[in-house]
Amino acid sequence: MTGIGPLDEFALHQAPLPLAWANSSDRNFYDRWYFNAHNRTGEIMVVTGLGYYPNLGTKDAFVLVARDGRQTAVHLSDLIDQDRLNPHVGRYRVEVPEPLRRLRVVLDETEAMALDLTWEGTCEVVQEQPHVLRSGSRVTLDAQRFAQLGTWSGTIAIDGEEIAVDPATWLGSRDRSWGIRPVGEPEPPGAPSDPPFEGMWWLYAPMQFDDFAIVLIAQEDPDGFRTLNDCTRVWKDGRVEQLGWPLIDVHYASGTRTPTGATIRCTTPEGKPLVLEVESRLAVPLHVGGGYGGDPDWIHGTWKGAGFAERVTYAMDDPAVQGRFMFGCIDHVGRATTDGAEGFGLFEHFCIGRHDPSGFADFFTLAP
Repeated sequence: MTGIGPLDEFALHQAPLPLAWANSSDRNFYDRWYFNAHNRTGEIMVVTGLGYYPNLGTKDAFVLVARDGRQTAVHLSDLIDQDRLNPHVGRYRVEVPEPLRRLRVVLDETEAMALDLTWEGTCEVVQEQPHVLRSGSRVTLDAQRFAQLGTWSGTIAIDGEEIAVDPATWLGSRDRSWGIRPVGEPEPPGAPSDPPFEGMWWLYAPMQFDDFAIVLIAQEDPDGFRTLNDCTRVWKDGRVEQLGWPLIDVHYASGTRTPTGATIRCTTPEGKPLVLEVESRLAVPLHVGGGYGGDPDWIHGTWKGAGFAERVTYAMDDPAVQGRFMFGCIDHVGRATTDGAEGFGLFEHFCIGRHDPSGFADFFTLAP
């Protein structure tokens, strides 16, 4: 059976394989777009993406809209194909008219939802540090990603209501990532990991200001040992600088693990302090309709059958839905200030299990 496809006409190969075949036999190999869009107010946030899973033979896409106390998602899945220059799943597609600068994301009407959004990058893309995780000796995550801040224009339609997306107010961030991460149906667990999994703390905050963008990533073990530290400022004139080892204080709503904001203390290359005060204007759990880890209803890469499409809606005040919040990743519409400048972007955080610096002793400890 041939794996040769149109992309093999181009000098793009990184391994002695057709481009349709991953250079890893790991079932969890993936290649994905992620986008978010919001109008800064906290009234609405859209999270969407498309992914390929060549070793699972699937591809899928999703659109998640959070507003008016609900999260509504459309999920689409299909057999994988070799038409990677025309990424699409069902009636969802990503067009790339200008790589690394301008993209178009379209969902033709599916389950009474549609969107047609054009992305314009407001800064250069940021190549993030490689991200590697192990469970015992097994690699569970080995990924490369780049991020970008930008604006959106176009329309969103839900149940006959059309929402205009004006680039003067609609902002967002996006990333492209590929490599290995848990996807698809659950795998047999094998022997218990040694040491056992006790928890994970994560913060991702790409923010854009008038003159620059900041992309911050930090990950810590349960004892607070930082395993990933990446904080970059990209100026509009093209300058790039690292902002040291940020000291991060996440502020949680009492009786929850849902943050209301954070104080992030960075350091410029000249040694000057740079403090970001971040607030959440809307919390959007990615594991409530978004298909990310911990979502019990739909997980990226899961085989749902050819031509699959569905729509689901969640009431965010439902106690059963609220009970999920502390066991997954939450994307927030974020507002940030630093040195009198105001910025907006993504404030993404989760803290699962034990995290000594936050005072969480186990999986069920909540903020006082």
